[in-house]
Amino acid sequence: MIEDIKKDAGDRMQKSVTALNNAMAKIRAGRAHTSLLDHVLVPYYGSDVALSQVANVGIEDSRTLTVTPWEKPMLSVVEKAIMTSDLGVNPNSAGMTIRIPIPPLTEERRRDLVKVARSDAEGARIAVRNIRRDANSTLKELLKEKEISEDAERGAGDSIQKLTDNVMKQVDHILADKETALMEV
Repeated sequence: MIEDIKKDAGDRMQKSVTALNNAMAKIRAGRAHTSLLDHVLVPYYGSDVALSQVANVGIEDSRTLTVTPWEKPMLSVVEKAIMTSDLGVNPNSAGMTIRIPIPPLTEERRRDLVKVARSDAEGARIAVRNIRRDANSTLKELLKEKEISEDAERGAGDSIQKLTDNVMKQVDHILADKETALMEV
């Protein structure tokens, strides 16, 4: 029973770390990366689908992404979807290929992106602390119902705290890596 609580808390905390990694991947660091376009939705036969489902996304060089739609009529639709996204890039189409130059980041924009990264990391920390609180309250309920002893509850609480500390270190490490990547010129 205690092991189930610890396992559930650990799994949920790892999902928070995964979500943080996904959020950090969307923050661009001035280099071209295909994950920058992961959240772009394209209208396709009446429904919005991910860009990767209607086109091939690649990297031409360190500052240029290429998008090649699988169908010729989708060229203008894909280009418009990229333009209206919140990326702040200006795609250029040449034949069946759309090139997306990634402009270099200004110092001010880098600082703004670091603030966004810190905000995402703080959101992950809050989620992890909430998971710890839920696990501890479940342990207290079991103690109250006399299903576990006080020593078992205290030991399980300590192991959940160790798990929380490890996950917090992961979050801090991810944030430090992203800050370093954002601030390098």
